[in-house]
Amino acid sequence: MNNILNTLHYRSGLRIPILLCFLLPVNGTAYSQQALYKEFQDVINKEVNENMPGLLIHVECPDRNISWSGAAGFSDKDARVPMKVDQSFRIASVTKTFVASTILRLWEDGKLSLDDPVTKYISKEHTAILESGGYAVNKITIRHLLSHSSGLYDHAQSENYDIKIKEDPSHKWTRTEQLQKAVEWGKPVGGIGEKFSYSDTGYILLGEIIEKITGKSMNDAIREELNFRKHGLKDTWIEGLRPPQKENRIHQYSDNADTYDYSPSIDLYGGGGFLSTTSDLAGYFQLLFNRKVFRNESTLDTMLVPVSYREKPRMDYRKGMYMIKVNGIDVFTHTGFWGTQVVYIPQLNTSIATNYSSVWDKRGPAPVIPEIIKILQEIQ
Repeated sequence: MNNILNTLHYRSGLRIPILLCFLLPVNGTAYSQQALYKEFQDVINKEVNENMPGLLIHVECPDRNISWSGAAGFSDKDARVPMKVDQSFRIASVTKTFVASTILRLWEDGKLSLDDPVTKYISKEHTAILESGGYAVNKITIRHLLSHSSGLYDHAQSENYDIKIKEDPSHKWTRTEQLQKAVEWGKPVGGIGEKFSYSDTGYILLGEIIEKITGKSMNDAIREELNFRKHGLKDTWIEGLRPPQKENRIHQYSDNADTYDYSPSIDLYGGGGFLSTTSDLAGYFQLLFNRKVFRNESTLDTMLVPVSYREKPRMDYRKGMYMIKVNGIDVFTHTGFWGTQVVYIPQLNTSIATNYSSVWDKRGPAPVIPEIIKILQEIQ
């Protein structure tokens, strides 16, 4: 782990010189950036078909002078509107990375302890709801919520939730209602801290904690605490807080249904909620892993420290981020329900963000990601 983290420091001294826009791999084969970007485009073009209307991607690889956005297919398959690289989309659970980052910013500023019980910050009403469901809420800490080890049932993965959304896509959910349904539809999934169990319910509580401590909306608190303006993240907002023409949102599909008009409230309070673009997402991961988000460099280490359990968890989830293997190398990532995945590859100091307009049908990472990483590995 230490070797991995050591590669996360910004390596400005390792930039490869670019002469006449050529990239020189170790095997001596020269790629022009134009040829490289065409190869990237060919990869994403192959992903578009009748069941996958469109795709967006951004590749950020500063050590090789690569900063490329691509689009393929349609942003609206019925109207046959071509996809554009700067369009936004619902990032769903990738929002959790921003929520966890904000919690850690508040922690490093001494505004909370990761071992504080959540009852210190959430409303008495929400405490009572969870207690009625059999939860020892006073023993659940912020750290448990960040790592999905709180034992909280996940309302968002309930079949009942899916049915309710499809019955009335325009229904405006509240955080309180989602907590009530979590208690109504499921029981605690394990002892506190004993096992990993992914839970949007836990992250909507983190959203509430952010709002309680800062006295601001989740949107304003996250954007300000993480310095979005300074870092140029101009297209990452909680849905509904910008005029529609500025949101410039694509259509996203689930089971062939167009979810464009589904109420954003189904996923708005911390488990999800943000709209973003691939360039913003890749840019944020690049900033985060090059230690430019937090005040203290060690805060990233805290975010990425592995969590141990008696039984091996199905995901190597840290705090708002998890680790996988792609092409045999370590990759930090988060995915989102509507077809979003963002990765950071320490070995390449590279971030890739992609959004499929429908969930890809293969297990594992978004199919374009191993393909793009393979190309980058070949030009090291």
